[in-house]
Formats: sequence, structure tokens, C-alpha cells
Amino acid sequence: MQRQLNQPRRGVVAAKVALLLIPIMGFLALAVDYGYLLKVRTDLQTAADAAALAAVRELIPANHGAQNVAQARSMARSFVEANMGGSFQVRDSDIQIGRYDPTTIYSNVQLLNNGTLDTVRITIRRDQNSNSPVGLFFARAIGIPNCNVAATATAVLQRSSSLKVGGRALAFAVSKSVWDAHRVGDQFQTYNGRVVDSSGQSISGNWGTVNLGAQNNSTSDLSAQIQNGLRQKDLNALKANGRIGDSTQIDTTQPMSVQGDPGLSSGMKSAVAAIHGQTRYIPIFDTVSGSGNNTNYRIIGWGAVRVINSNFQGSNNTYITFERAITYDAKLTPSNNLSDVTNTIDGAYAVAALVE
Repeated sequence: MQRQLNQPRRGVVAAKVALLLIPIMGFLALAVDYGYLLKVRTDLQTAADAAALAAVRELIPANHGAQNVAQARSMARSFVEANMGGSFQVRDSDIQIGRYDPTTIYSNVQLLNNGTLDTVRITIRRDQNSNSPVGLFFARAIGIPNCNVAATATAVLQRSSSLKVGGRALAFAVSKSVWDAHRVGDQFQTYNGRVVDSSGQSISGNWGTVNLGAQNNSTSDLSAQIQNGLRQKDLNALKANGRIGDSTQIDTTQPMSVQGDPGLSSGMKSAVAAIHGQTRYIPIFDTVSGSGNNTNYRIIGWGAVRVINSNFQGSNNTYITFERAITYDAKLTPSNNLSDVTNTIDGAYAVAALVE
């Protein structure tokens, strides 16, 4: 009697297990397809990230400010092809190039079309219009033969907000009015005892070098700094004199007061000549007080310049010609706040970074 009762019970269990196997196998099948889609999207994202970072570096302008947008687009496609294969296509509309709006950098980055372009956004797709959708395996059984997948990456050029040891600071200050009067590619000259604007008119003031280090720097100190950049002893001296708050760097977003020396010594001639054609960072001041060796400059910003040429032939024919420039310098420290671009080194980009 007991045996007869057990037989139908075992049959019911077997039937239920059989019914449960159908959705279980379905879920397993969908899990396989879902995992495959995640793998495809990861590959697309890796390619998009690499392409955006490579392309945005191509936006570094020439010294005169021109930017090669076509080269940036070409570089983006090259990196996509390198990661996804030579037949992989990227639509023109999926490569966006502009200048990021600082107010949106930490939310939904909006691109502006004016000013120096510093952002590349690239989207790569597998859909009906580009590279064909991703074919599925088991989902076909429920009427889903394929799926569209896309990935987007946005890269920006970060600006710099500090100068550390080796930073190519140059001890020739320029007034804010002179700096603001020139655009990228414009040239201006620092004379021995005076500065002239782009039309050759003298600008009043007591002009020479500033002490980015110990007060009353020697000519040999200035020459070494001109060629090699800031030294640790320069930063130590600025900190000891209360000029900066941190001996590891000059925070270019903070005003600082430095002492100045009138005139350009002929002892700097060879050092300046050695950096012709190179980019340096010069301090920008708004006020000057005192005179002679007791001159003090209030530095309120920094800007990138290219050293064009120089001449050291007496008090009436000694000058250095600068060109306002834009540069990419991976040795610079990037700003921690991408939303503030007003107090960084004008024209100096530190590194490329992904923001979304």
C-alpha cells in the first residue's frame, strides 16, 4: 500500500522539475548573451577612451594659436581602428570637438565652439548604421537576434595650477595690461630698464628681473634658473621669506609678492640665448612698489611664452623678445579644479584626462 502512494508522488516531482528547467535554461541562456554584450561594450569603451585621449592631445595649438582639428579627428579614428580593427567605422557626427563649459565639467559636460578647443567627445557604435548590431546566441529563440551597443568617452586638456622643482619659470615679469593687450602669437619685448608694447612705445616702470628664490639673486643663480627651471633651494627661499606657503610648489592661483632687480645683466646673455625657441612661464603683475633693488612686484598670474630672441649690447640695446604662446607640458601639475580656468597658467596645459 505504501509503495502505491509513493509512485505518483515521484512522478509529480519529476514533472515539476522538468517544467522548472525551461525557465532556468532560459535565464542561463540570457545570462550568456548578457555577459557577451558586457564584453563587447567594455571593448568599445576601451577603444573610445584611448581614442579620446589621443585625439585631444592633437588639439595642442601651435605657438601662434592654430589648431589642427582634422588631425584630431584622424587620430581618433586611428586609435579606434587599432583597437577594433581596420574596418570599424566612426561617423563624423560621433566625433565632437569643442571647448568645455567649466560650469558643467562635473555634471553633463557641454561643449562650446569658441576660444581654444580643449575637449574631444567620441562615441563608437555597433548598430544598424555603424558596424552592424551585436549578434546574440540564445536570445534568438525569443525573437531577439541582435542588440545595439555604444560607448562614449570625453577627454579634456587640463590646465596647470602650480610650478614645482624643474618648472620652467622665467624671472622676467610682465604687467597685466601688457599681457592682456596681446593675443597668442603676438610678440613683445623686455628692454634693459624698460618695456615696449607691440608698436614699440615705451611703457613706464622699473623693469628687470624678479627674484623667484632668494632675495638679491646672483647672475649665476638667474642663469641656472633660466636654463633649468626652479630649484628646490628657490622654493625653500620663497617659503622662508613668506612669499609662498608651501616649499614644494608655487601655487599659481594665489597672488605672491616678489622682490625685483632693475636692468638685465649681460651675465645672463648665454643662458637666455640657450633657450631661444623654447617655452617658459613668466609671472604677471598688477602693481609695483619701491625702486631699485627694493622694488616689489605683486604677482597675480602666470602665462606661457616662447623666447624668440635676445640681444645684450649696453643699456640702450638690450632686450628679450617673447611671443605669447600655448603649450602642452606633461611635467606641469594639473589643476585640481577643472571648473576654474581663470587662475591657472594662461596658455599652459598639463595633461589630458577623461572626464566621462
